[in-house]
Amino acid sequence: MDQLQQLKQMTTVVADTGDIDAIREYQPVDATTNPSLLLKAAQESKYAALLQEAKAWAGTGDDQLQRMSDRFGVLIGREITQIIPGRISTEVDARLSFDTQATIAKARELIQQYEALDIPRDRVLIKIASTWEGIEAGRQLEQEGINCNLTLLFSFAQAQACADAGIYLISPFVGRILDWHKQRQPDADFSFDQDPGVQSVSRIYRYFKTHDYNTVVMGASFRNTGEIQALAGCDRLTISPALMQALAEDDSELERRLTAETKSDDPREILTESQFRWKMNEDLMAHEKLAEGIRNFAADQVKLEQLLAAC
Repeated sequence: MDQLQQLKQMTTVVADTGDIDAIREYQPVDATTNPSLLLKAAQESKYAALLQEAKAWAGTGDDQLQRMSDRFGVLIGREITQIIPGRISTEVDARLSFDTQATIAKARELIQQYEALDIPRDRVLIKIASTWEGIEAGRQLEQEGINCNLTLLFSFAQAQACADAGIYLISPFVGRILDWHKQRQPDADFSFDQDPGVQSVSRIYRYFKTHDYNTVVMGASFRNTGEIQALAGCDRLTISPALMQALAEDDSELERRLTAETKSDDPREILTESQFRWKMNEDLMAHEKLAEGIRNFAADQVKLEQLLAAC
């Protein structure tokens, strides 16, 4: 078997793309989208009909472009659910990242749209940035039966807070952590287990398993196949089509690296809001990358709305 096939035997593989053709080719269980991926999809002619469908649904009014954007994301999600057996992750507008109640309201709207298209909520994950406000929104949504994917997660504190909030799934980023460290230490060896992003996800995984949290750990944002190989055995990994292809072209043996039996050295800790904010303040990498990620997703959201306005 190639490495992609081997990986699927120990980890649930998730497609990190809005490209329906790529999802059909690599046959992942789940798929994730975000504003950047939706912006890329919206510029391809094969999705023109979905853009027009979103425009017709949105109607007129001051919130037309936002409604079009939401609808386009849901329509892409609908197409993807016809291919995959599992769940589609659809992201809440990043501009709501610091507003708990607005995030909750938007998540409910997205779920209602999916259900109106005969896609049950148990096939959808609502993606929310891992701010304190986002995590608290996720806590309430989970209690309502709306499962969440907490994204833009860079720190152990974010993971702890998500687990204690009962979040269904988290997406700790790997490649963006590596980017931050490489920029500051360009000559350091960050290969395989030395990769700080790999170390972060491994620590989170061990902590969750040791303390019996049900929250799913899904490594995300990969820069190379070495990072994926180093996390083989993680609950889920969301992988771009290019890296899935690279794994599919590699016939060497893939070793399982993470197992539930590996114990954590971190004691269980339930963070208060002030403790969470202090830990984020003290973690320069997580503080900077979370803010940067929200800004970039918000910028791509604006670009998507501008594109929709012209269609």
